[in-house]
Amino acid sequence: MDEKNVVIPPGMEPYYSQFHFAPAVKDGDRLYCSGVIGIGADGKPSADPETQFTQAFESLHAVLTAAGVSFKDVIDMTTFHVGLQQHLPTFMKVKDRYLQAPYPAWTAIGITELALPGALVEIKVIARLASS
Repeated sequence: MDEKNVVIPPGMEPYYSQFHFAPAVKDGDRLYCSGVIGIGADGKPSADPETQFTQAFESLHAVLTAAGVSFKDVIDMTTFHVGLQQHLPTFMKVKDRYLQAPYPAWTAIGITELALPGALVEIKVIARLASS
C-alpha cells in the first residue's frame, strides 16, 4: 500500500501514529473507512445515545470529507452496537439525518463491548471514490 492512499483527517493523527491504523484507505475506486465511535472533545462517549450516535456520524463525516467524498458516496455500512435492540430506533433516527435514498447496504451487529467504556456504536463504511 502506498502511503499517499492513507486518509488522516485533522485531529485524527494519533490513530495513525499511536494506534497504528488509518482512519481510511483509498484502494482503486473505493474508500475503506475504519470504524468510528462517538466521542466528544473530552475523548469520552456521551451518556446520551443520540448525542453519541451524532458524534460518531460527525467523525465519519470528517473522514469522508478528508477523502473528497460524502455520505451520498457510501455504498456499504456495517455498524456494531452495544444494546442493539434497545438503541436501534434512536440510531436509525440519527442515521437518517446523514444517509438518504438511495440507501447503502447496511449490516447491524449486536456486540457486548467496544474499545471505550460507555461506547454504544462503531460505524464502518465503504464509499465510492470519484473516478480519475
